[in-house]
Amino acid sequence: MSIFVRKGDLTQVVCDAIVNPANSYGYMGGGVAGAIKRVGGREIESEAVAKAPIHVGEAVVTTSGSLPCKYVIHAPTMKEPAMKIPVENVKLATRAALELALKTNIRSIAIPGMGTGVGRVPADDAAKAIVSIAKEFENKFDEIILLDRNDEMISSFEKYLNI
Repeated sequence: MSIFVRKGDLTQVVCDAIVNPANSYGYMGGGVAGAIKRVGGREIESEAVAKAPIHVGEAVVTTSGSLPCKYVIHAPTMKEPAMKIPVENVKLATRAALELALKTNIRSIAIPGMGTGVGRVPADDAAKAIVSIAKEFENKFDEIILLDRNDEMISSFEKYLNI
């Protein structure tokens, strides 16, 4: 199996790409996106905004600034910043990120709990959605890392990965 669950900081993981649960405009204000911008640099946001609009169900890749990964894949879970979203958007974003990663020859990718912050998707629902899509791609990557700082998200990832 190439899917792993880890507790940690997305901005510190060493892999080919990390996934930013973005908005369609590419703005990186708060939550995961804000952390990526703070650590990696404003050029990540500038590049994402230049590629906008990015519709839910699509993804774009940017450089990673000073992050230890090579790329950031921006996969919108919402059109507008800070929108409440349905869990279906998490599935669409996860699929778009993994499909783009394959096209970009990315071999290892880290995916956080998407939609659980301002999107207000319950951690358990988001984990079920992310794991279900990740399992469809598990033999196509060296590593799919499901990573979060939140214990509830980690427990939910582990629960659905082991079903």
